[in-house]
Order: sequence, then structure tokens, then C-alpha cells
Amino acid sequence: MNTKSRYYRLNYQITSPELRLLDEEGKQIGIVSKIEALQKAKEVGLDVVEIAPNAKPPVAKLIDYKKFKYQEAKKDRESRKSQKNVGVKEIRLRPFIGVHDFETRRLRAQEFVKDGNQVKVAVFFKGRELGRKEFGFETMKKFLAKLEGVKVVREARMEGKSLVAMIANDKK
Repeated sequence: MNTKSRYYRLNYQITSPELRLLDEEGKQIGIVSKIEALQKAKEVGLDVVEIAPNAKPPVAKLIDYKKFKYQEAKKDRESRKSQKNVGVKEIRLRPFIGVHDFETRRLRAQEFVKDGNQVKVAVFFKGRELGRKEFGFETMKKFLAKLEGVKVVREARMEGKSLVAMIANDKK
């Protein structure tokens, strides 16, 4: 499941002679020797887990290691759940597109933007249409004007045989 889990030294794996020790709630006990920390852990029936090995002196915590790993995995799952995948969706138009097709694509683009995606609007030219690019620019302008609550991220420009613009949600 989680291949990138962090490695923590615990109990006798800790190499530093001195540690800044914290209790279960995160309250500081103080700077103690490794042997003292291990004795305190044995008294309470917990593990000494080195949580910040690069600090001077390293920070260790008195906790149940299995419970600690479970809580860490739980926190990781929660952070993954709240992430939003922002993708780039594409809407394809033609210079001489029908009214109904135009409306359908406009509504679809509006949906994509509302879901938080960026939308690439492309007007494709075929054959002789390349000679009359102004019709494509008109279609693009009309399409962008009809959309509500969007901002143009990248202005319309020619890319090969197509006219491309990028739009995103304006409410950020």
C-alpha cells in the first residue's frame, strides 16, 4: 500500500548518546541520556522513537510504536483524500459549428470549469478553412464570451492546424 513509509529508529537502534525526550502528549521531559530514556520507556511500557534525528540533540518520543505507525498512516490517508486532481479537459470546436453543437460544448466546458479543471478550447481547421482563420477566431471569441465565471489563462493562438486557448475557474 504505502511504499514510501518513513523509517524511525526505536529503542536500542538509536545511536545518539543524548536525546531531547517528549512524553506521549508531546510535552517536553528534557535532555536525557539514551540509557535514561530507555529506562523511562521500560517503566511505562512504551517505546523510545526517534522522530527528529537531524536535530541537535535528536528528538525522541515515548510512545507505543505500533499505535504511532497507525496514526501516521491514518494522517497520510486523510491528506490523500483531501487532494484535488486538477486535470486539463479539452473541448473541440470547428469554425462553422452548428448552434446546438456550440451550446452543448459550452455547457460541457462550464461543467469542467465548475469541477475545478482547466479547459483547453481548440478550434480545428481542415483544408480550405485554413485560408479563412478569422472565422475560427470569431467562433473562439463567441465561445469565450458565452462562458460565465471563467478567466482566460492563455490567449487564443494558432498551434499547427488549430486555434487553442486555455480557460480556468475565476473564483479562486
